[in-house]
Amino acid sequence: MPRIRRKKKKAKRLPSKKKPCKFCMTQIDVVDYKNHELLVRFVNDRGKIAPRRITGTCAHHQRILVRAIKRARYMALLPFVREHYR
Repeated sequence: MPRIRRKKKKAKRLPSKKKPCKFCMTQIDVVDYKNHELLVRFVNDRGKIAPRRITGTCAHHQRILVRAIKRARYMALLPFVREHYR
């Protein structure tokens, strides 16, 4: 007698809520590369810039933020990578 194969139901993923942009909420238009405390929040422990889906920033402010982080790295205000991350 042949075995009847049944299809497994796929779990449905609920769409996650978007995080509000911190810069839009506080109406910050200029992100300064000298503001070290602000920029460190958007860089992970290995020194990589966090993506928009994690930080919740809008596209406009993410571009400004990336430019400020890269300038701060170049001016040696932020490290390119952490010293030891093993």
